[in-house]
Amino acid sequence: MKDSTAWLDYQRAATETTDKLSLSGVKGAIYRSVGALQRAQHADGYWSFELEADCTIPAEYILMMHYLGEIDHELERKLATYLRGRQGDDGGWPLYYGGAAEVSCSVKVYYALKLSGDDPDQPHMLRARKTILRLGGAARANVFTRIALAMFEQLPWRGVPFLPVEIILLPRWFPFHIYRVSYWSRTVMVPLLILWTFKARARNPKNISIRELFERDPWRQNDYFPTRSVLNRLFLVLDRLGLRLYPLLPDRFRRRAIKKAEAWIVERLNGVGGLGAIFPAMINAYEALEMLGYPLNHPLRVQARKAIDDLLIVGEHSAYCQPCVSPVWDTAWASIALQEVGDEASQKSVKKALSWLSAKQLLDQPQDWAYNRRHVRGGGWPFQFINSHYPDLDDTAAVAYGMNRSGERSYDGAVQRATEWICGMQSKNGGFASFDADNNHTYLNEIPFADHGALLDPPTEDVSARCLMLLARLGNSSEVSTAKKKCMDYILRSQQPDGSWYGRWGTNYIYGTWSVLVALEEEGVGSEDSAVRKAVAWLSSVQRDDGGWGESCDTYFEPEEKGHGGRSTSFHTAWAVLGLMSAGEVHSASVRQGIEFLLRTQHADGFWRDPEFNAPGFPRVFYLKYHGYDKYFPLLALARYKNLTAGKN
Repeated sequence: MKDSTAWLDYQRAATETTDKLSLSGVKGAIYRSVGALQRAQHADGYWSFELEADCTIPAEYILMMHYLGEIDHELERKLATYLRGRQGDDGGWPLYYGGAAEVSCSVKVYYALKLSGDDPDQPHMLRARKTILRLGGAARANVFTRIALAMFEQLPWRGVPFLPVEIILLPRWFPFHIYRVSYWSRTVMVPLLILWTFKARARNPKNISIRELFERDPWRQNDYFPTRSVLNRLFLVLDRLGLRLYPLLPDRFRRRAIKKAEAWIVERLNGVGGLGAIFPAMINAYEALEMLGYPLNHPLRVQARKAIDDLLIVGEHSAYCQPCVSPVWDTAWASIALQEVGDEASQKSVKKALSWLSAKQLLDQPQDWAYNRRHVRGGGWPFQFINSHYPDLDDTAAVAYGMNRSGERSYDGAVQRATEWICGMQSKNGGFASFDADNNHTYLNEIPFADHGALLDPPTEDVSARCLMLLARLGNSSEVSTAKKKCMDYILRSQQPDGSWYGRWGTNYIYGTWSVLVALEEEGVGSEDSAVRKAVAWLSSVQRDDGGWGESCDTYFEPEEKGHGGRSTSFHTAWAVLGLMSAGEVHSASVRQGIEFLLRTQHADGFWRDPEFNAPGFPRVFYLKYHGYDKYFPLLALARYKNLTAGKN
């Protein structure tokens, strides 16, 4: 820890030598931003901005239509227009804006475009095919893509992992069990077990093939599973052995497993929210219901299809499909930003938002996390409008933080239940995961199905910081104090040698470092603390010449490039400035320049707009663009700056 006298001298010098930024421009920007955010608020009180993913999602929607033989040609045309418009300069399709071509995504998009009627000899298709073959061809696509190709009879079923429905009967003590994997893996996998067991076959009414994307005959190919490790090799041997022995299993086990899997899916179909409220699980469930004999007009099929179609964003000329929706998360952070503004109109919007959020809390409903935490009471919030089995800790902490900050005593009960649930969901290492506790059975990432490396939900620095941010406001009861101490230890252990923190759910180290610095401030960790000073030094070192900050999703592949990107963005700049201000740097040149960047880049309508993706769904595999991040985070940074420089906080 630095000498306190020296620290005070440093602060005085920073204040004296830094030109004071005129607050008039800041106030004007806040006024415009607040107006834009209030206009975007739904009459019911929530915000829900678009959530965009890579092109696999709209491509899979087209594949679904051809799998079922239910083709909406106008929608297909618009989806295809969207896909063509996002082809990279290298001929393929990336996982995020500005990224390099990725083989699995490119294979799915190519197939979707060909199903939509694009001639394979058109220039964009020729370029795509050349790139896909350069990357190893369709045989090198990931497991999920190969399963889709097997369903369309483009490769043999032996080219995908062994996924019999009997997996759902495995006992709790078995090394693999559906409750040993993450919520998203679980909801995707269970209906997939049915599709694999029945060897689902696409109708494919146009009989479209993509044989040209394989370097050799896929039925003669034997290397669909490149070995990743010694343990992976062992699991692969067991996988192939299971495939050989499977015909010997009595049919009664299969019938029992099918019934159990069906009941599991039906219980979690979630009304019009869809299974798991995420697109891959929804689409697998919709197709699995058909395999189980549910007719097209059955209420469950109708609901399942509506859940999928509600994710569509359809414009005049193009359309895409969201992977899910984010109203609870958007509403929590928009509310926190408006709370920081603090004027009467903003508080009125917040009151409406918190009222809407209060009705979404999940208390005593059946929820999957309870499988491993049987004696913990529910109290969380989901990410989506409806996701009754799957609240998450990140949303819960943000919502409860906003409720507590509002000062409204009517929310005390909701905050207390949220706190109780969060404390009960702490993992043994002191950290917090997103949906489950101690979901860190790392050996499972070596099974053949897990080539995406995202099977699990271990504790992460950013979610842990969000939970600490809330817990720090709630006094020092025995339960809260114990949880805070363990969480603090986890966070400090997780700091990178250069002073940054990793960002699991936001891109990347700038997001993680901001999350932690805000939590440390709430916990009362002083600005002179050595961990805080290291974080400040790192954030300052990656500030760009234009005064902003930017970080690419490339950093999940190349961590040595952490804190760097092609250009500055409003959300990275907001996160960096907020982190620095939490570290006592409000009068620093870095903060002033960051605020100036936000003022320069605000649009006339009050919002900011950046094309960059700003979060991983699964690092190295699946990425997202939250369209709300360049709406409410810059406002939060500006309002926080105004209040600190005016002495209000």
